[in-house]
Amino acid sequence: MKEQAIDNKELILALEELENEKGIKKEYLLESIETALVTAYKRNFDSLENVKVEMDKKTGATHVYSLKEVMENANDEATEISIKKARKINPNLQEGDIVEIEIKPRDFGRIAAQTAKQVIIQKLREAEREIIYTEFNERKGEIVSGLIQKADRNIVVMDLGKLEGIMLAKEQIPTEKYHVNDKIKGYVLDVERGVKGAPQVMVSRSHPDFVRKLLELEIPEIYEGVIEIKSVSRDPGYRSKVAVYSPDPNIDPVGSCVGQKGVRIQNVINELNGEKIDVIEWNEDPSIYIAASLLPAQILAVDIKQEEKFAQVIVSDDQLSLAIGKSGQNARLAARLTDWKIDIKSETQFRQMLMKTQEENTTKEIE
Repeated sequence: MKEQAIDNKELILALEELENEKGIKKEYLLESIETALVTAYKRNFDSLENVKVEMDKKTGATHVYSLKEVMENANDEATEISIKKARKINPNLQEGDIVEIEIKPRDFGRIAAQTAKQVIIQKLREAEREIIYTEFNERKGEIVSGLIQKADRNIVVMDLGKLEGIMLAKEQIPTEKYHVNDKIKGYVLDVERGVKGAPQVMVSRSHPDFVRKLLELEIPEIYEGVIEIKSVSRDPGYRSKVAVYSPDPNIDPVGSCVGQKGVRIQNVINELNGEKIDVIEWNEDPSIYIAASLLPAQILAVDIKQEEKFAQVIVSDDQLSLAIGKSGQNARLAARLTDWKIDIKSETQFRQMLMKTQEENTTKEIE
């Protein structure tokens, strides 16, 4: 076979440039190219040999070596060499040693160049995916905007520019309808590696923190930390409750969030397509906080059991249905917001309960 070494200084210069610009180590790329060249050699030359490929780190020259085991008598010329022949190469070789014999396969320079190019392109793609993954992974908990590419009952796919956003059915607002080419916002839940390692952003519009982040974007005092969102509970598409607090006594946290004539909160409501938002003031006194959490209902009394985190709430008869809410929604959201168990009774129900307790106690005394 005609001798042909691959001398490609341009390749080395290209690898050094990639290392400087993309941060991909030259040694890593060379190792990847060498591994790919072994496969390319065996495929193109239909070889059963054990081979090793080395690239010169300075010149890019490629050398191919056939690896043969030293045997007393070689039975397989592709993988074995007799000790007699081996000692002509190196007199110190012993049976069982591995000898490297350089081979000069015809046209391997062209194959090597093509393989190197393919490996570099692949590693560049992997590096770009890693950069994008890292970039979006750092955006967990933030809001992103994108155009809808696909929408059905099970999944919404958003074009976020560099990659796709995936919104599963459970992360969608049940009252919303999504259409291709609509521009929507979403909350970044997580970043996952999808098919072939391509990153995918998992997006939600139903998560309570989506409301939290929308308020942060809309209300400067929250963004600046002057007002703190203590808790959010949500029935996506229908209603949310948000507890806010400011350590500055001169600031009205609820008024600042609602805005003049409700303009600030209305912008958030519009983004959520009409979802109602109750903004209430957080208080370290659980009885005051729980009473506020049940707004718009007016509360007469709150009796708490601190250890059990249980609250007995009393309302006037005409406020009972408002306090509980349709299908128990108001009470349920209040319980989630405060992280307390809440039992709501009307005045009449409470009196009946007291009378029943008194009767039972009287019966016990008589017995």
